[in-house]
Amino acid sequence: MITAPTRPAVSRDALLDRFGRVARSLRISVTDRCNLRCLYCMPATGVGWFPKNRILTFEEIRRVVSVLASLGVREVRLTGGEPLLRRDLPALAAMLAAIEGIEDLAVTTNGLLLATLAEPLLAAGVKRFNVHLDSLEPAAYQAASRRDALAPALEGLAVLERLGAVPIKINVVLMRGVNDQEIPRFAEIARQRPYQVRFIELMPLGGGEPLELDRLVPGAEVRRRIEAIHPLLPVGRDRPAAPATLFRFADGLGDIGFINPVTEPFCGDCDRIRLTADGMLRNCLFARRETDVRAILRGGGSDEEIAAAALADVAAKERGGCLELQRYYDDRLPRKMWQIGG
Repeated sequence: MITAPTRPAVSRDALLDRFGRVARSLRISVTDRCNLRCLYCMPATGVGWFPKNRILTFEEIRRVVSVLASLGVREVRLTGGEPLLRRDLPALAAMLAAIEGIEDLAVTTNGLLLATLAEPLLAAGVKRFNVHLDSLEPAAYQAASRRDALAPALEGLAVLERLGAVPIKINVVLMRGVNDQEIPRFAEIARQRPYQVRFIELMPLGGGEPLELDRLVPGAEVRRRIEAIHPLLPVGRDRPAAPATLFRFADGLGDIGFINPVTEPFCGDCDRIRLTADGMLRNCLFARRETDVRAILRGGGSDEEIAAAALADVAAKERGGCLELQRYYDDRLPRKMWQIGG
């Protein structure tokens, strides 16, 4: 007789670290593969992908999410690499949306495949999209991403808007001398369309160019450059643990957000944990250690063992990687961004 897996009888706020932060948001990298080669993320050539047999199956991901939901996780975000490259992603989205306790399901994508996949993902239960877009100019987009792919990215945004999947969040990583001249144009898009344009400070997550610190554009500078054209009204954050500080135009439809991990670290409010495509649980983007959940899944481990591993991983979380970023600029992480998940 087949019996349903047991679930740990624990508090819904069990994922508590020693600094009093509770993990309620899970970011799942569904693949390390990407169809761009952004300067700050990946080298132009010679990228080594995870072997296919190391990648978690949909059923394994669902099982981990189900256990974490029993421990208080309420939000799930699917990332990559580029998550839309994972075959049958809507099927996984439907599986996760059906898990008891999961209240919000989102996707972070570069948008190149959204024209085809936006509708099935929405039908599967995805509620929100963050679209990564570093330039609105074909030449600058190609310089930043090493691919001539601006047109399909803009088409994906148009499809989301047509389907009513608003507000649409656009993530812009600014690089001085590459795309920072486009700050006013991105701001104007947020004034005229139902988008939340979020400017993200460049972080040392490389494998790409070793020039991140020199190219950093501080969020305070970005705000000054926008306010020289249009006044901004402070809104705050969508929720206490949200990374973006939001502002609104007095005469606009959308919002401007600033994510400033380098100049204004927000580690004290962090509620995130991460699951990599190859099944490693990470309590911080900059973690130096990780917990092998895949070994538990494939070694016949119980849900209680998965829960215990997650509880221990969160309990061991440090004060925050963004608080000591200079260390990471000087000594790069063994895993790169595309191997961790956005």
